[in-house]
Amino acid sequence: MTDQKLYEIALTLVPGIGYVNGKKLVAYCGGAEAVFCEKKNALTKIGGVTDSIVQSLDSKEIMLRAEKEMKFIEKNGIKPLFYLDQEYPKRLQHCADSPLVLYYKGNADLNAEKVVGVVGTRNITDYGRYMTEQIIEDLSANNILIVSGLAYGIDAASHTAALKYNLATVGVLAHGMHTIYPAENKNLSLKMLEKGGVLTEFMSGTKPEKVYFPQRNRIVAGMVDCLVVVESALKGGAMITAELANSYDREVFAVPGKVGDIYSEGCNHLIRTNKANLVTSATDIRYVMRWDVDTKVVPKQMRLFRDFSDDEKKVMDVFENNNIAHLDDIIIGTDLSPSKIASVLLSLEFDGVLTALPGKRYQKL
Repeated sequence: MTDQKLYEIALTLVPGIGYVNGKKLVAYCGGAEAVFCEKKNALTKIGGVTDSIVQSLDSKEIMLRAEKEMKFIEKNGIKPLFYLDQEYPKRLQHCADSPLVLYYKGNADLNAEKVVGVVGTRNITDYGRYMTEQIIEDLSANNILIVSGLAYGIDAASHTAALKYNLATVGVLAHGMHTIYPAENKNLSLKMLEKGGVLTEFMSGTKPEKVYFPQRNRIVAGMVDCLVVVESALKGGAMITAELANSYDREVFAVPGKVGDIYSEGCNHLIRTNKANLVTSATDIRYVMRWDVDTKVVPKQMRLFRDFSDDEKKVMDVFENNNIAHLDDIIIGTDLSPSKIASVLLSLEFDGVLTALPGKRYQKL
């Protein structure tokens, strides 16, 4: 493993650096190692970067801890993913609070074409277990990646159902890779490594403390195309994850339940307040996500007879290596104003060249 990885891990250990300032420093210096080599007086000119952050870059303790973590991940076959790496979840990358580094063990593609998060109460009912398995079984035809939090209840049921129906599944942990919490799910996690994996932003030795679970939930919400809440009370981790997913412009689905059932109150509330689509089967998900629409034949023929303007060519160049692009990628990849981009995208949609997807993404047809 390269020295660059050592510095990437070390950067996460700088006290007070946070997700935003860490990325500012990397963008300014050109890389994690360069941050530690840059002149200190230059770094203090970056907005939000305090003197204490800059002084901490000289800490020997930080480098020693990073070296210890490097030995741990090498020994245990764990892959550190920096937020600029190709294998880092691209959907999560667009979230402002995405982690600088993720630790991943497994063989699933974190940038699979379709990624669905499934969350809910730890106090799963027979109804919740049935609906979880039914939805995931129905989704198996779409060859998706199932993401959840490897907790009791709905999380464990979703991972188990994914394995049963031969779908890749990834569990996002609220602690370091030195353990699995809850311990009862350790065997499940080992099975997931065969077709899927486990993922965390926390270094080894980090215990599963209460404050870390909401942090974990933002990763689940950020790395998926859509989130399904199967069962939830009015308050709880699943409701936090749903709120986060909405803030990231992800589609949210909720399974309705009987009025008065405590573990359906959260889902019913999400539906009632228009914060989630009602879902009774995978058909509802496919319809809203447009996964059941074949858009690959006719539009391509239409495009043969269409000339692109200079502005349209700039937008289409963003799709050269990938059929799907986030709006942020289009903005970064062109020198056009947001209003001009909006106009060009609308024109390309009308002519069947592009189609809009949930989460501010566009697909080349």
